[in-house]
Amino acid sequence: MKSITINGSQRESVGKKSTKALRNAGQVPCVLYGGDKPLHFSAPELAFSKLVYTANAHTVVIALDNGESFNAVMQDIQFHPVTDKILHIDFYQIFENKPITMEIPVRTVGTSKGVLNGGNLRRPYRKLRVKAIPSKLPDFIEIDITPLKIGDKVYLSELKNDDYALMHPDNMVVCQVRRSRLALVDLGDEEEEEEGEETAEGADDAATTAEAETSQE
Repeated sequence: MKSITINGSQRESVGKKSTKALRNAGQVPCVLYGGDKPLHFSAPELAFSKLVYTANAHTVVIALDNGESFNAVMQDIQFHPVTDKILHIDFYQIFENKPITMEIPVRTVGTSKGVLNGGNLRRPYRKLRVKAIPSKLPDFIEIDITPLKIGDKVYLSELKNDDYALMHPDNMVVCQVRRSRLALVDLGDEEEEEEGEETAEGADDAATTAEAETSQE
C-alpha cells in the first residue's frame, strides 16, 4: 500500500487557546494513538490534501521536526460544519508485526455482458473492511465484471485472499447486475439463441398458415 508523509511539529500545549491559535495559523491539531502514550502534534492543512480528499487508501508516515517518525493510519477526522475546514485528525500507530483493519476501495474492471444487454450494475459497497499486517494491505480490491450476465452476483466469498481477511459475512453481495425494464434477453449460449430463433420462425409460419386459411373462407 502507498504511504504519504506528513511533516509536523510536536505540540507542547494542548489547551483550547493553543488549539484555536493553531487553526488560525492554518495548522491542524492531531493526536497519534497506539503507542506508549498519546502524541499531540500539528501540521499544515494542505499537507493532508492527498490523504483526505481521495478515494484511495493510504498509510501515513508522520515525520516530526525533532527527528522522530511514526507509521500510522488515519482513524478519525472532524470537519467544520460550515466551512468544511479540517478541525482535528486522530491517527493510530501501526507496527509491521501487528495486523490492522482498514477500509479498502473496491474497483471494477471490464464491461459486464449483462450491462451491454441493458442491465444495471449495482455496487452497494464502495469499500470493504480488510484486516492484515501493514505490508499485506492492498491498495484496492479488484473485481472483473466482464462475465456477469443479468441476474449474476459477486459474493464476498469469491474475493478471499491469503494475504488479508475480509471483515464481512461470506454471503454478502458486493456487486450484481440487475434487470432493467429495457433490458434485452441475456441468453447463456448460442444454442439458446438458435432455439429462440427456431421458435420465432415457427410462430411466423403458424401466423402465415392462419392468414391463408382465413382468406380461403
